Amino acid sequence: MQVAIVRDALYTRHSNGDGHPERPERLQAIDAALQAAPFGNRLRDVAARDATAEELARVHDAAYIERIAETDGRSFSMLDADTGAAPESYRAALRAAGGAMSAVDSVFSGETTRAFALPRPPGHHAEANRAMGFCLFNNIAVAAKHAQAAYGVHRVAIIDWDVHHGNGTQWSFYEDPSVLYISLHQYPLFPGTGLVRQTGSGAGEGTTVNLPLPRRQRDEDYEIAFEEVLLPVLGEFAPELVLVSAGFDAHRDDPLAGMELSVESYRRMTRLLMRLAALHAHGRLVHVLEGGYHLEALGEGVSAVLEELSADGPAPGPAAGPGGAQPQRAAQPEHPASAAPSTRRGSNEGLYEVLSAGKRVFSKYWASLS
Repeated sequence: MQVAIVRDALYTRHSNGDGHPERPERLQAIDAALQAAPFGNRLRDVAARDATAEELARVHDAAYIERIAETDGRSFSMLDADTGAAPESYRAALRAAGGAMSAVDSVFSGETTRAFALPRPPGHHAEANRAMGFCLFNNIAVAAKHAQAAYGVHRVAIIDWDVHHGNGTQWSFYEDPSVLYISLHQYPLFPGTGLVRQTGSGAGEGTTVNLPLPRRQRDEDYEIAFEEVLLPVLGEFAPELVLVSAGFDAHRDDPLAGMELSVESYRRMTRLLMRLAALHAHGRLVHVLEGGYHLEALGEGVSAVLEELSADGPAPGPAAGPGGAQPQRAAQPEHPASAAPSTRRGSNEGLYEVLSAGKRVFSKYWASLS
């Protein structure tokens, strides 16, 4: 299986300042890991392009886009307490959002159904009018909007396994029933959002699914969360495109968090999503890089995901193409608290409590969890 990979030299010219954990060496570590990869002949480089102001405006306020544009060529600008912009950061951010769209284009081209974009700066913390958490433009949100505008996709699923909650992505689609946002993240941790009770509002109520996990979750704990919550909801939603905010900072060696995943966990999660995408989305699966600050773990994690993506994997099923009918959502039960609790306690009581609370809340919207 050929996998599209989106890289660009401009991404390494973005900087948050000396000593910052989100640094150009992250991409260099990934390139080094891939140089030795035995599956390299299955990777097809796809050129990134720049996002246009119109494309960014689907997610970001015009005044905010202009504010970031004003940093172009300046020696250095601080945008918030931990997010900076170097002279070429604006251009890198345009190319980052554009690269995520290029990855989406590649899976609709007919040449491949799987892609991995490797942009800097990352994106999932960027809100409509605010840079934060090392992020300037919300790459994956721009990509989701692009899929809808360019290809008529009615249902997009975004799975965010970065250890930090993707507040920017959540708010981008909080009232939008056409985009399902699911996040597994450590809580409490920056940015402090992503509670179970944050489920969306208006027409989008129920299409935000947060699992705020306590620290020290291991591979088997994430697998339980996938089996008991993520996969049932995703299957019921039946996405026509699956996007992944692929952070690697839940790895046990990452310096900014307290989870205990191994590289193998990222491979397993990708395998599960490949099966889901094959069943519902004609195999269309796009990963977009977010966090990951231990260089060796990051390189190994990305390499493991790409190796899995390049495997032949399951054949796409007979799912309806873009524009298919919206699946029926579950009616709210009379007694939502009666939803089945987690049947597997995993390695700790904290996981059991989060999954049980999540099922009680989410079963209002998803019959598969009742």
